[in-house]
Amino acid sequence: MGAKTALLAFADGDVRAALRGAAPAGQAEAERAVRRIHPGHQVEFDDETTLDATYPADDVTNVTVLAGAEIFCDRRLVLDRPSELPEHVLALGAGRRIVMHGMHSVVDWLCFAVWEDGRLVRSLSLSPDSGIMENIGEPYAFELPYWAGEHPVEPWPGEDDEPYPLPFHPLELGEEALRELFGFVLEGYPEPDDLDVESVPMFGFQVTDPTGAEQAAREAMYAQISASMGPPRLFRMGSDGRMHEVGLDEL
Repeated sequence: MGAKTALLAFADGDVRAALRGAAPAGQAEAERAVRRIHPGHQVEFDDETTLDATYPADDVTNVTVLAGAEIFCDRRLVLDRPSELPEHVLALGAGRRIVMHGMHSVVDWLCFAVWEDGRLVRSLSLSPDSGIMENIGEPYAFELPYWAGEHPVEPWPGEDDEPYPLPFHPLELGEEALRELFGFVLEGYPEPDDLDVESVPMFGFQVTDPTGAEQAAREAMYAQISASMGPPRLFRMGSDGRMHEVGLDEL
């Protein structure tokens, strides 16, 4: 699976209904929404896109403003611990439903969260390396089969049959959560009433911190992650059907 998302929505009710039934507002209203959620930042129009661009580049915000909902695609708005959503963002959702969905296929990370009128009612964030980082509120019905062990992860050949550290694959639950909360999936088999994401236009904006502090912090984080990574490891399928580590001279 290779899906990535960074979604945050404010809605008067069901986000799925808003996405399916409303014509989007224009560029000017979209820009005002971006300036509200990123106060003090420099905002410049970048390009028109669609909702399939769920994971834009750094310093880019994609947004659509609909009757009854605003949907943002922005890495800065999706957190490892959703409960730490900034107060000014929560204030923008006063009296509304806020829905977050984040997914990253490289590290098998998933988060999703829902606030109702400012109250966090459900938050889940987990990955195989970090474990369960946040698990707040009662699981939704669509989660229960995963927690009950009905979707176990089978080990890859060559991994010594070690059990997967979670009872399910985060990206599999992530696609289910994406369908339940936003009405579409990125991978897997679409259902007849799934939303066509390419039919939802969005406006993209370059959104930068004029002080440079945000960019510097991000670069420092990237450098720290890079320094903590070991040298690359190479594997090749052997005649026994298992993956074996090999050196460069064996390729």
